[in-house]
Amino acid sequence: MVNIETPAYIVNEAILNKNIVYFKKALDNYFKRNILGYSLKTNSLPYVLKRVRHYGGYAEVVSHDEYELARLCGFEPSEIIYNGPLKSKHTFLEAIQAGGIVNIECFREIEWLKELDLEKSYKVGVRVNIDLGLISPVDAKENEDYSRFGFSVESGEFLKVIKLLKLLPNIVIDCLHVHRTTLSRSVNVFKEIANYVISIIKDYELYSLTKLDIGGGYYGIMENKPTYLDYCKAIYDGLRSEIDLDIFTIIVEPGNAIVASSIDFITSVIDVKKIRNFYVCTTDGSRNDIDPFYKKKDYFKQIVYCSEQETVEKQIITGGTCLEYDKIFELKDSSVLSMGDRIIYKSVGAYTMALSPLFIRFFPKVYLLENEEYSVIRNHWSAEDFYSIYNTTK
Repeated sequence: MVNIETPAYIVNEAILNKNIVYFKKALDNYFKRNILGYSLKTNSLPYVLKRVRHYGGYAEVVSHDEYELARLCGFEPSEIIYNGPLKSKHTFLEAIQAGGIVNIECFREIEWLKELDLEKSYKVGVRVNIDLGLISPVDAKENEDYSRFGFSVESGEFLKVIKLLKLLPNIVIDCLHVHRTTLSRSVNVFKEIANYVISIIKDYELYSLTKLDIGGGYYGIMENKPTYLDYCKAIYDGLRSEIDLDIFTIIVEPGNAIVASSIDFITSVIDVKKIRNFYVCTTDGSRNDIDPFYKKKDYFKQIVYCSEQETVEKQIITGGTCLEYDKIFELKDSSVLSMGDRIIYKSVGAYTMALSPLFIRFFPKVYLLENEEYSVIRNHWSAEDFYSIYNTTK
């Protein structure tokens, strides 16, 4: 690790592979037909996408840009799960015609369906609005009671969509999409959603369904947290009494559970100064790189000292931006940091690279750790890289 140029992300191939394989094994343990669809929005690094595809996973995308990226990474349209409101008409129709799993999110998409060949039959899914305040109140925390996605059963919007789709003779409703991430990531919420799905199928006589897209919102491999098997069992227990799981395909869309623990971020201390009675230690990374939502109170971290120094009462570790609030964490009663010391933030692969802005410093390098050796899989963006993309002058 001595030769690594900081700041940088490090992808641990062994952990990434393990997460993908273990989740797929959990699915296979409970469901004869299943699809593991990796959520691109969580981390769209092409290396990650190619590893998912290597193990037979699908790409779950939520925009036309993500759709095109998945295609560039080798996914066929039939290996793509297409969700979200930012579909383009062209990619939406292409995916449906090629047999992709496309879940209707917007009314405009129903209008697009009218452009399909009336002499052929096409399958689509519908996203259901999951109101946790009604379905699983115990999991409805911090303004999470309602969702802005999907069509609400309770308001009548879902019935409206079903009626509109049934007016199209070449369209078959084949899937329900019921993704709902919660802060609790509890096992219980998946069982409650499964029960809710059963009631919808019965009430609306959706007997043409052959797929159920449960979505994401799972813990990864962590001590004292639910396992992939726990989640799959909860889904299985919620469905098995009413659905023939030998013919139904169960779809999951993990992102965090696959990629979070497989990526670390490493920074170096570039300055140490004393202010009042404490020390401010500036690093060449930023809180943007490890906590873009600015919600975390602490991090899984490792400090690598060049040499032991005197113990001091308080140190504030900051990022290298010019923002006063770029304060990452505090150290109490610890050896004072020195220039060149390194801090490794563990398990920061989810949403960080996707949300890190082009603010002050451009995108950092990404290294791959494979068989105890490091190689660069994304170079640091230079000013020249930025200029070549954004310069439109002649």
